[in-house]
Amino acid sequence: MSLDNKIKIIDRKRISDSRGWFLKVIHGDEANLPNFTGEVYIISADKNECRANHYHHIANEWFTLIKGKALMRIEDVESKERMEIVLDEKNPQTIYVPNCIAHSFQNLSDENYILVTYTDKLYKPE
Repeated sequence: MSLDNKIKIIDRKRISDSRGWFLKVIHGDEANLPNFTGEVYIISADKNECRANHYHHIANEWFTLIKGKALMRIEDVESKERMEIVLDEKNPQTIYVPNCIAHSFQNLSDENYILVTYTDKLYKPE
């Protein structure tokens, strides 16, 4: 079997707005995935911009900043407890955020930050 028959090229959609861009790397229903795979996506934000600022009712997420510097603000939507974590490409960390925890990422650098995210639930707009 030739490489043309083995390799799959999947077009992706990069969504841009005034804050930066968003690109889903894995959306969970690609061919050849295991029985269950969540979603992997990349988030970028321009200088001084903030992304996310929401929470999920059932999804858990893992965040890893791979470029730049960002202030991650976290709030438990039930207890209202808050936390701030400075993420920096020079000290890579993955932050696990369970459901019902609000989270946002404020860009602290002069260049765009790049954040790789995994979620254990597939996005369903309804």
